[in-house]
Amino acid sequence: MSRGQFVARRLIQMVPVLIGITVIVFALIQAIPGDPATTMLGLQARPEAVAALNRELGLDRPLWEQYARYLGDVATLDLGESLKFKVAVASLLQTRLAVSLFLIAYATALTILIALPLGIAAALRKDGPFDQIVRALLMVTMVMPGFWVGILLLIVFSIRLGLFPVSGYGQGFGGHLYHLFLPALTIALSLSPILVRSLRGSILEAMGSDYVKTARAKGLRERAVVLAHVLRNALIPAVTLLGLSVGYLMGGTVIIENVFSLPGAGKLLVESIGARDYPVVQSTTLVFAALVILVNLATDLVYSFLDPRVRLG
Repeated sequence: MSRGQFVARRLIQMVPVLIGITVIVFALIQAIPGDPATTMLGLQARPEAVAALNRELGLDRPLWEQYARYLGDVATLDLGESLKFKVAVASLLQTRLAVSLFLIAYATALTILIALPLGIAAALRKDGPFDQIVRALLMVTMVMPGFWVGILLLIVFSIRLGLFPVSGYGQGFGGHLYHLFLPALTIALSLSPILVRSLRGSILEAMGSDYVKTARAKGLRERAVVLAHVLRNALIPAVTLLGLSVGYLMGGTVIIENVFSLPGAGKLLVESIGARDYPVVQSTTLVFAALVILVNLATDLVYSFLDPRVRLG
């Protein structure tokens, strides 16, 4: 099976998964106490006004009819209109999602910059002082909740030292990098320990393999052995783990964006849940799910390039 056929098959497999997600999200939203009409009009609104607004929004119809209407709109790429913001959900998501995707890409880059050198150096200095220090630091950062790390970074680097802004997205590419550094670092510090441990273990395992011993017996320099033989094979499980972690970040950004008051899709999701904004909640969750699936697909493709023995069939 070619890579093109593999990608096509995976994209087709996304359809029933996304439909299942819409069912789960729709059911969970219906289980939330309250209704959009009451939230929009206020607790003191008359029952007649609430009932009239529910009819206008189509919320007085049977649940199966509401879901069928929503599914039909999604199939035609019509995500509806936000009940709270009074704008098209598609345009609202387009703006907010750009912030979240930039944050995720930024955090992924920082994670690689932190985990790759630390994992390699710790493995090459096994059981030495550097290795022991790295493993001890990883143990500490691994048990710290992400929101707590974010608040700590805000207090130290934003409030006390004044090096970074407390919130905001900034203007331009440089402004985005500056404003999102602490949020991205918060996420990177949460992911790096797992990747460093995985990379360190993979490198140690690869260094004891027969093909590495053969390469050394041929007289290759240690640097060439590590780069050409050890690192490429050791990266395979690390790449898989990174892909799964990036997928996890789609949901993790919800907390980080609220800690740093970022105008991203995660913060939008929390605001929409509080306002019972059904179209936004359903659409945001669906987009996040699609992105997770696409990230996993990209991870499988990178995996196949790193290991030519892998057959996509």
